[in-house]
Amino acid sequence: MPAQPLRIASVNVNGVRAAFRKGMGDWLAARDVDILALQEVRASTDDLVGLLGDEWDVLHDPATAKGRAGVALASRHRASIHRVELGPADFDSAGRWLEADYEVGGKVVTVVSTYVHSGEVDTPKQVEKYKFLDAMVERLPQLAAHSEYAVIMGDLNVGHRTLDIKNWKGNVKRAGFLPEERAYFDRFLGAEGEPGYNDGAGLGWIDVGRRHAGEVPGPYTWWSQRGKAFDTDTGWRIDYHLATPQLAATVQNYVVDRAAAYDERWSDHAPVVVDYAI
Repeated sequence: MPAQPLRIASVNVNGVRAAFRKGMGDWLAARDVDILALQEVRASTDDLVGLLGDEWDVLHDPATAKGRAGVALASRHRASIHRVELGPADFDSAGRWLEADYEVGGKVVTVVSTYVHSGEVDTPKQVEKYKFLDAMVERLPQLAAHSEYAVIMGDLNVGHRTLDIKNWKGNVKRAGFLPEERAYFDRFLGAEGEPGYNDGAGLGWIDVGRRHAGEVPGPYTWWSQRGKAFDTDTGWRIDYHLATPQLAATVQNYVVDRAAAYDERWSDHAPVVVDYAI
């Protein structure tokens, strides 16, 4: 890996085989990524390795149910260790949480690819989502203690603030923008308007996208396939890089690779690409 910068990208591919058929390979070839986090892989490890090619070292945690979820990490150099455990022993997090340690410039960088449940109000799906977020509350301090340089990436399926959803007023009672869900992000990052928000408050993690973009709408990372959501930029910012303060301090650049046009998209999510000067 290059010493500076380390380019880390994350994207929910919405099925990696379909994404490659629609042009993901061209995007990846042009982006010079060092570590790639994928969510909703929905394919076998052999499929994933075959699509990415031999130049990538691939870690993949498929979901228990075939063809669902699935998270992966691909890198130019082999991880020194990886872990998939999250939450209580009886909690099925398969296909939703994958950690790996990489040695970069004499430092250990811990990278997580995660796919939080989408949830659905007043259903078992929402219960599972809260179980997963509870497990994250427990795991985040452990990760920070493990490595000063850690980043949790992926489709977290929650918009933390009104800036993160274009039509937030119409979604306050829907999964993805429920007050109970957003309160978890207050714990991770601190609450909007309170001292230390996104600067060491809460559990001390930093929302790299919000810090880089500032107090502006978006930039959104997901758009519904229905209607004209993409064309009108009626989106949600639900794909994150959450970094430890030490790693966040090294950020050189943050970009959401939004497609130039609807018919040029290869996923309903856009990649989030960050350069870290480690």
